[in-house]
Amino acid sequence: MSETKKIRAAVVGYGNIGRYTIEALSAAPDFEIAGVVRRDPTQIPHELEPYRVVGSIQELGQVDVAILATPTRLVEQTALELLPLGINTVDSFDIHGDILALRRSLGAAARAAGVVSVIAAGWDPGSDSVVRTLMEAIVPKGITYTNFGPGMSMGHTVAVKAIAGVHKALSMTIPTGTGIHRRMVYIELEPGYKADEVIAAIKRDDYFAHDETHVVRVDSVDELKDVGHGVHLTRKGVSGVTHNQRISFDMQINNPALTGQILVAAARAAMRLKPGAYTMIEIPPVDLLPGDRDAWIGRIV
Repeated sequence: MSETKKIRAAVVGYGNIGRYTIEALSAAPDFEIAGVVRRDPTQIPHELEPYRVVGSIQELGQVDVAILATPTRLVEQTALELLPLGINTVDSFDIHGDILALRRSLGAAARAAGVVSVIAAGWDPGSDSVVRTLMEAIVPKGITYTNFGPGMSMGHTVAVKAIAGVHKALSMTIPTGTGIHRRMVYIELEPGYKADEVIAAIKRDDYFAHDETHVVRVDSVDELKDVGHGVHLTRKGVSGVTHNQRISFDMQINNPALTGQILVAAARAAMRLKPGAYTMIEIPPVDLLPGDRDAWIGRIV
């Protein structure tokens, strides 16, 4: 990729992540926005009026990379439709246990088409995965604890919204320590549905089946919503034969804004990688940055 030629990016989907991805692309010096792909392209909010809004990515002409701002459970299907068109894809798939299978699936499709798919490129999985990798490298023996929140989990919230009978939803992640979390889910019901049946369906969903989950019916989800989130990573262990090495990483964030920013950085890296599928721990960090590699090495190293 020429460093002077801007990367043409399309955003597929326009919810919370899609909106903040547009903002991050607009601020990036090396991108131009080809357009936004929506299920209903006739619904154009005012903030999208400067951009092309279409129902099919093929209407946008040449697209270098598609940033998938879709629900996690639509990522594989969507990417498998786009990769054969010669379009690189980037997603924030967040079901940790399914990442290896997704990497195999999209890796085969990407290599066949001669393009790149960067997967699970949010903040967790994603940038936190990179931090955990560094922690493992410098403290090889030990335990890493990832404590999320308290804050709104977008992936879990979307999963709840997809369950029949849920009108609106908010899923909060509450850390209880040592990497264990409680899920607090707040819902508004659609008319005609029984609360106990909807609550049971939520708790059966794979997003919630492995955690302590409490579901509360409320009159207004909007009055509770705050997209703030955070994480505290801690690793304690041994470097060489030296014990009591303790390192930590902490951040408090706007969840979708950070996800959108990381997706844009991963889209940049996708233009610099050989065909295949990659998680963020497989990408040289400098490839996430715009401009000249040597300039960044001189500045940061």
